Amino acid sequence: MDNAKNTNYNIQEKELRPASGILMLFLNIFAMILEAVFFFVGIALAGQGSVFSLVGILLILLSIVFFIVSCILFGGLKTVKPNEAMVLTLFGKYHGTIKKSGFFLVNPFASAFNPGLTVVTQANGQRVTVGSKTVSLKVRTLDNQRQKVNDILGNPIIIGAIVIWKVVDPTRAVFAVENYNSFLSIQCDSTIRNIARLYPYDDMDDKDGIDEKTLRGSSQEIAEKMKDELQSRVAPAGLEIIEVRITHLSYSEEIAAAMLQRQQAVAIIAARKKIVEGAVSMVEMAIDQLGENNIVNLDDERKAQMVSNLMVVLCGNKEAQPIVNSGSIY
Repeated sequence: MDNAKNTNYNIQEKELRPASGILMLFLNIFAMILEAVFFFVGIALAGQGSVFSLVGILLILLSIVFFIVSCILFGGLKTVKPNEAMVLTLFGKYHGTIKKSGFFLVNPFASAFNPGLTVVTQANGQRVTVGSKTVSLKVRTLDNQRQKVNDILGNPIIIGAIVIWKVVDPTRAVFAVENYNSFLSIQCDSTIRNIARLYPYDDMDDKDGIDEKTLRGSSQEIAEKMKDELQSRVAPAGLEIIEVRITHLSYSEEIAAAMLQRQQAVAIIAARKKIVEGAVSMVEMAIDQLGENNIVNLDDERKAQMVSNLMVVLCGNKEAQPIVNSGSIY
């Protein structure tokens, strides 16, 4: 495995510092003008006799040869835009990388290589390559779309995320993987699945004092774990993961209704628990204050009846209708 990594990934980047293409462009145009002049002079001399005809033929041949060379030199003029890099190959071997923006002259037989180009099939069936041969170093966003996964409890959920990334090593991005765009997309799918199945969607149980991470409650921390794992996967391809954000999280359609009822039941139980705790404290306070202030002395039976009445009033779903007793309480 280590040997495979060394073979595929350890490509030493060689940054080229080519000559300015502007100067070479004007020199090449000037040379072509001279070649045209020599060509017509050669034709004129070729019509003369003896030695002049030989000189004319020689001028014609030289002007044709140099014209072909000038045309070939035009193929070595390359333009690199800001935040882009050009990876060049020469006869099937890595030649170098241009990272500086500008207009340059390189070896005319060197060609730019970018496996991230998009191939589009036209209506007539012809396949056309769309995109630039330079490798973009700009910050880009990958929309992972929504996918169905299972959380740690086996519940099917729908999760979607976006990845903010950029190319930091264009040479490795070009040569280490087949297509760095599709490579990142596949690794992103795998990472989201691996991380999502380690956590529950939500904490359905009331666990006092236990802070369990969930996909819904700890989305920021889980997104950081996704970023770290994805970075470790794509680092050999010269890519940097800047941020991972969870954009969508929900239960799958087949269990969404059941989980909603469960969440409602949990919420009702939690609310009832708070109501009961508050009612008990209020009843206890009422009995204590009645006894301490000697307002009324109640025996155990009357205390039990009072507690029952207060609990019904305080814990009931509807507003209680009081009944005033005009006679003796005994």
